[in-house]
Amino acid sequence: MPPQTRYLVVDPFAGSCNTLYWILRHLPRSRGIAFEFDSKVYELTRRNITGLDRAIELIHGDYKSLLDRLDPPLSDAIIVFVAPPWGTALHEVGGLDLRRTEPPITDIITRMGQACPDHRLLFAIQVYEKVNAESLTDLQTKVDWFTQKTYDLNVPGRNHGILLGTKGWQP
Repeated sequence: MPPQTRYLVVDPFAGSCNTLYWILRHLPRSRGIAFEFDSKVYELTRRNITGLDRAIELIHGDYKSLLDRLDPPLSDAIIVFVAPPWGTALHEVGGLDLRRTEPPITDIITRMGQACPDHRLLFAIQVYEKVNAESLTDLQTKVDWFTQKTYDLNVPGRNHGILLGTKGWQP
């Protein structure tokens, strides 16, 4: 995107906001909005981010019911960091099934596309070294473009990665 692009970075499952903080550190002209459903995690995170040097708005509640609070200018690009609870979605042999995360990753992509239909969206999705092929095919139908990178940090079979997908534009 052009160097003057402003970014809104959305984290639907904030937790500690650690990942959101680091994404914002690497994006000039960016601000973050994070949703946290768990009351205790929200309160701890709210206290922890008050002293940070990044613009993070932390909202207590479920991202699905609060997406209408997003109102970025149409010129802003939106980056969505997607790392929902994996629950039973990760299987030793079959890998990560993106349809079985809680909520399913394709549901998050669809909901964000509906909430921000006129924006350029970039999804940064935390994945595992092995991803269920059918769930990856399902995801491909929800985005305009995608690529996947696995980081070789651990022993084979124990590595994480990132899947990038776009809606409304292609690199």
